[in-house]
Formats: sequence, structure tokens, C-alpha cells
Amino acid sequence: MRHLLIGAALAAAMALPALAQPAGTPQPTAAGTAQTQALAFAGGRIHQAVGFSNTFLVTTKAGNVVIDTSSPFNVARHRALLRAVSTAPVRDIILTHSHGDHTGGVSAWKEPGTHVIGQAGETEFMNYQTRLAGFFAERNAAQFGGPGQAALSHANPGNFAAPKLADLLFDKDYRFKLGDLTFDCFAAPGETPDMLNVWIPELKAVFVGDNYYASFPNLYTLRGTEPRWALDYVASLNKVLALKPEIVLPSHGVPIVGAAKVQRVLTQYRDAILYVHDATVRGMNDGKDVYTLMREIKLPAELQVGEGYGALTWSIRGIYEGYAGWFDGDPATMYATAPPAADAELVRLAGGAGPVAARAAALMGSDPALALRLTSAALAVDPRDRTALAARKAALQALLAASRNSNESGWLRAGLAKVDTALR
Repeated sequence: MRHLLIGAALAAAMALPALAQPAGTPQPTAAGTAQTQALAFAGGRIHQAVGFSNTFLVTTKAGNVVIDTSSPFNVARHRALLRAVSTAPVRDIILTHSHGDHTGGVSAWKEPGTHVIGQAGETEFMNYQTRLAGFFAERNAAQFGGPGQAALSHANPGNFAAPKLADLLFDKDYRFKLGDLTFDCFAAPGETPDMLNVWIPELKAVFVGDNYYASFPNLYTLRGTEPRWALDYVASLNKVLALKPEIVLPSHGVPIVGAAKVQRVLTQYRDAILYVHDATVRGMNDGKDVYTLMREIKLPAELQVGEGYGALTWSIRGIYEGYAGWFDGDPATMYATAPPAADAELVRLAGGAGPVAARAAALMGSDPALALRLTSAALAVDPRDRTALAARKAALQALLAASRNSNESGWLRAGLAKVDTALR
């Protein structure tokens, strides 16, 4: 098993054509498929193969360094683009973190004598992902678009069974010289606990992994994650800003070029994260519940960084529950009675699924999210009720049409697929 099971599941999900999905924000998984030549930066010393996750090639006088290797389905294309630039030996592979869409090409790039470098948290993070491989297989398929992986539905080879990936792990920092360039790798926790960044001082270039992309970050990702601590992001971004780089190369999206632009963009990004964190903590200390904070907290105009991938509301809840856990203070929450059981009783009192579905239909124009909630309640009584299913489909379609967030769109499409199956 060369790659994490989660990587295989993600790759299978990503391999499906985004353009075949229903209307709404298209999934970003087809990024780069039309690329015919690697992009060049830093005077032609850094080359980028574009994908949902990028692969970078850094050329030196003593061989090449690959930074991130994208997902398995991108490997052949990325390798062809970058080998067209240089066929010199790959001396080192540096993994900014161990998500499957960054590690999927390690075996294709690794040659005799190639070192694979990662941060020390990689071992436990890979164990965590492998431990929950079946869970993530379904979640990744929903979020990125594609069928669930039935073969992985009950996969758990053990608590500490992840395959070894990096042969060189460091804790805080690791510096090496190759040819005429210095590679300063340093721990930069953010989207993952094993995130590292790579600074090349001679090129004034820094590779930031997933600690920056052109959207508010996924401080909580809908597919599920360990807590992603907002203050870790802030500290890691401060390290990058202190270097005063002239080019920042993220593992998703396009580089930021120019010292002034780098400072402006990353300062805004850091400040947006800190604003949401501090507003959430302040609200918690004021006794406000998480849903109130999700409704109330908005970024000021000068900190608007977009929500095409991460979203404020999910991040606010991620911060809140990362600090406080799942208990909301309502004694009813302490018990194993699930909310849908109570919803079903209320639906019965309202006269059944039909009237509730009718109310959902009436709310469609003003509040499709509330309409969707009502259809969940109606279907808790009768999962095959066609009136409730039709209302649910209409709510999902309305929300999808309005969505400008790729992860939200993925889950709405997954919901539509389930409704269509039930209506057959």
C-alpha cells in the first residue's frame, strides 16, 4: 500500500469530471488539465505543474527538488510537464503535509537515493487518516464529487498502521544545501499539524503548502478533521511575513509575486483569521451560543478574502467546538436520543410529513436553508415520502444555484444524488 487509503479515495473522487455535475460552483478538481507547459518563476529556477494540488520542481546545479507531488491521478501529467524542464536526478522530495492530494506522486518521483522530507507530526497525522480511512472515503467522495468507495467502507487496518512516507522527519526546522540553493524547512502548523513551509533565501521564495489559498481557509472542513487551531495559522503566517519573501507559492492556486503584494495579501489573510478567532472567543465569553455567532460574525470590508473554499460559518463553529467540544449546555444533549427522533415526534404532531413538506415549499423563496431543515424532519418520519423528497430536492437546488463555495456545492450535489436515488 504505497499511499494512504484516504489519498486513494480522494483521487477516485477527484477523477470524475466536474463539468458533468449539476449547476452551481464547479468543483476545482479539473484545474490545470489543459496545461501544456510548466509555469516558470524566480528566473526559471522554480516550475509549477498546475492541479487542484500543485507540484513544484526546483532546479539546482546538483540536481532537482520536488515540493509536493499532487494526487495520484495528476502524477503522470505533472511529471511529464516538469521532466520537460529538467531530467536531472531528483535528490529530494519535500512534502508540505501528508494529505493524499500532496503525497500521491511520491513513488513516481522517488529515485534511488532520493530523500523524502516531512515534518515530525506526519507519522501521527498519517495514522489518524488511515485509522479513519472508511469514514473519509465517503466524506471525500461527497465533498469532491463522486461515488463512495465501497471497498473502503469499513477499512481500518489498525490504529498505527499508516505506511511510512518520509525517510527524514524533523521537529522545528531542517536546513540543507543542494548545489547553489539553500532549502530551509520549518514547522508551520495550520491546515494540518504536520504542515511545513520551505524558504529558499537565494530566490526569496517560500512554499506555504495549504496555509494560504485564495479563500478564507478551512479552519474546519466539512469532510471532518482534527481541530485546526486559528492561532497556529496566525503564528505560521507571521513566520512567513518576517522572511519578507518576494514570491509565495501555495500548493493550491497561483503564486503571489512581488514583495509588496506578498505583504499585503498575507497580512490581510492573517488578520482575517485573527478577527474571526477573536470575535468567536469574545462571543463565547459573553455567553453566546455557536449558532448566534455563526449568524453575527462578519468580516469587515478590508478583511474580505472570499469564501470560495472555506467559509466563515464553518470556521466559527470549528473554533467554538475546538475550544469547548460538542456539549451545548442543553441537558437534552447529554443523552443518546438523536435530534431526528424528536423531529419525527414534532412532525407527527404537525400532521405528518405532508404538512411539513408543504411548509418547506412555502419557505423556499425566502429561506431555503430552513426549508431543507424541515425536509430533514419530515423524512425522519417517512424517508420515502415523495412530497418531502420533492421539497428537499427543490431546497438543495436553490442552495446549489446560490452557492459560490466549492465544498458547499459538493455536499449539496451529494444530497441531490441521494434524493434522486430515493425518488426512483
